[in-house]
Amino acid sequence: MLLLSRTQPALFFILLCPVNIIGLWWAVGSPLVMDPNSICRKTKRLAGKQAELCQTEPEIIKEVAKGAKLGLRECQFQFRFRRWNCTSHNKYFGKIVQQDIRETAFVYAITSAGVTHSVTQACSMGELIQCGCEATRSRAPPFPTSGPGADGSKWEWGGCGDDVEFGYEKSKQFMDAKRKKGKSDIRTLIDLHNNEAGRLAVKNYMRTECKCHGLSGSCTLRTCWKKMPHFREVGDRLLERFNGAFKVMGGNDGKTLIPVGHNIKPPDKQDLIYSAESPDFCLPNRKTGSLGTKGRVCNSTAMDVSGCDLLCCGRGYREETVVFEENCLCRFHWCCVVQCKKCSVRKELSLCL
Repeated sequence: MLLLSRTQPALFFILLCPVNIIGLWWAVGSPLVMDPNSICRKTKRLAGKQAELCQTEPEIIKEVAKGAKLGLRECQFQFRFRRWNCTSHNKYFGKIVQQDIRETAFVYAITSAGVTHSVTQACSMGELIQCGCEATRSRAPPFPTSGPGADGSKWEWGGCGDDVEFGYEKSKQFMDAKRKKGKSDIRTLIDLHNNEAGRLAVKNYMRTECKCHGLSGSCTLRTCWKKMPHFREVGDRLLERFNGAFKVMGGNDGKTLIPVGHNIKPPDKQDLIYSAESPDFCLPNRKTGSLGTKGRVCNSTAMDVSGCDLLCCGRGYREETVVFEENCLCRFHWCCVVQCKKCSVRKELSLCL
């Protein structure tokens, strides 16, 4: 019987790779925790645009770090039932992003999306002096066939729309910085493509929110603004792209990517791409960064990726009783304290052999 805690904080730092694109990578550094100052201390390893941001706009770097954390959490959620579960609790995590596999494509895309989302949100919250709400004065209200105004009611742009263009540009400036201007190779092209796919998963799916004005909520006039999609939606959309990712190879000119296979349409800007097949992640492998799946919790009745047959790689599984410590019998005491007791919760789990 195992005694486990539900609170296991993920400690990580951002690894800035000096190979071809100085992308924003994750790796584990327990007990190191990434902070904006740690990025900028390594200015000699940063590309020109990155170093420039550190020197002139350190507050942007703070949002970059937040965006990386946002991307990490979403990656762990989206891959929680898969053989590779985006864990940051091992020192071989950096091995994953040194390969041109599907998982690397998702890492780059979700990180780039996270940076875009975090910077844009900081603008709307008034936390950055360089930006604010989206400028809508020059934008004329359209004549919609659906949504706001479709019923003939009056409406106008207003409120505080998200300035996603600013977040997009800052994410591009930091994520796409190259060490040598004009240098191009297949790895660089793939990384840049996946970075853009992540940003577009935010930028291309802005939604319209409106507020009614008028006596007794009559809605004689609506004020509308643009808001970013919820980041869970971004993660869901990128996971779909991960499942349908395109395998590519470099063209003879060294500047183009060609889909592998016959009669395959070229990937568009929102697709994820890769050039090498992923390992099966069944067994520990320091070279590939695989932790294996031994001891992972699986679903003995499921037939999808969380099922014991797939997750345990055919090795079988065992049943075990696990005891969790949880808060229970919580009471609110005036004013203003909540006091809880600790309760033990028993649960039967299936664990991979």
